[in-house]
Amino acid sequence: MTTAQGLALAAAYLLGAIPVGLLIGLSRGVDVRTVGSGNIGATNVLRALGIGFGLLVFAVDVLKGVAAVLLCRWVGLEGWLLAMGAFFAVLGHSFSPYLAFKGGKGVATSLGTFLALEPVGAVIAFAVWFAIVLPTRYVSLGSVIAVAAAPVIFFALRPAAPEALVPVVALALLVIGRHNENIERLLRGEENRFGRSRSRTPQPGEATDAAEN
Repeated sequence: MTTAQGLALAAAYLLGAIPVGLLIGLSRGVDVRTVGSGNIGATNVLRALGIGFGLLVFAVDVLKGVAAVLLCRWVGLEGWLLAMGAFFAVLGHSFSPYLAFKGGKGVATSLGTFLALEPVGAVIAFAVWFAIVLPTRYVSLGSVIAVAAAPVIFFALRPAAPEALVPVVALALLVIGRHNENIERLLRGEENRFGRSRSRTPQPGEATDAAEN
């Protein structure tokens, strides 16, 4: 690995680490870390500021992932190193140095990296997510299953690049691990469904109605 390639991976990490949800919330006078689940992802921003700002955060988090991979590709990374750029972008989002190594769960940023790595695969993964969420309304379940399916989809579309599969698997495990509390609530039957009405404002740490991004 050259110095330029190492710097590209570091840049992918720092780009992915930008806390978009927090910044947009603060621009509106709201610290989203004190609202709902306390997460900086699009779901919690939607809860705090409305659907428009929630979608904006989701879109920018996706673009972070796309930009990180495109930057690595522009520097000359390919194969497993390019996939490592995707992993580092999601790692940065999940453990941001700007937030004392705290962050979101990485779903939107993962989608962005996958769009840049394998656009057809990203569409298939999104279709898997939609097929789970539509009947169940469990966004966390759809996110976990779609991310778990991503390495399989990637390998099916790129069987000639097995070395790139390792970072993709690591990325998937990272995002799934960030959903450990959601998974525990799903197993206990306590996970809230997306769109479920609430009679009061949720407190930090309570079960959320969707996976945070």
